[in-house]
Amino acid sequence: MILRFFFINILFLISTQVISSQAKYEIEKTDLEWREQLDEMSYLVLRKAYTERPFTGKYDNFYEKGTYHCAGCDEPLYKSSRKYNSYCGWPSFDKEISDKIEYDVDYKLGYPRKEIKCKKCGGHLGHVFNDGPKNTTGIRHCVNSVALIFKKDEKG
Repeated sequence: MILRFFFINILFLISTQVISSQAKYEIEKTDLEWREQLDEMSYLVLRKAYTERPFTGKYDNFYEKGTYHCAGCDEPLYKSSRKYNSYCGWPSFDKEISDKIEYDVDYKLGYPRKEIKCKKCGGHLGHVFNDGPKNTTGIRHCVNSVALIFKKDEKG
């Protein structure tokens, strides 16, 4: 039984990697080009789906008015008016800017999680959970700070 579970998980991991690697994005670069453009941690998160340590990101407790863009391609992803403190250790948003995020399924921990990626370059941003604010969407986009660039404006 344990062996069967192991093989099923391996098949899921392989199938998700095949699907992800076949996706086409408006901005496509070689691995070397991404490494040259991004700092080490941004590269690991955006291109290799790593996660920064909780409570270490510069946008975790950051609340200026503006827009959060993808650190890989500068696509606007989140308005600051949709950011809230979930106390999870990463920037949290209850809603993305329409049609800027791609959803996928991530099995890296052995169970399915809803992964969020930049729709323009395919960069891994984080994950979505159903424990967000009940008075808005009920959704929490848990995003790595290093996957984001903040641009200040008064609208937010």
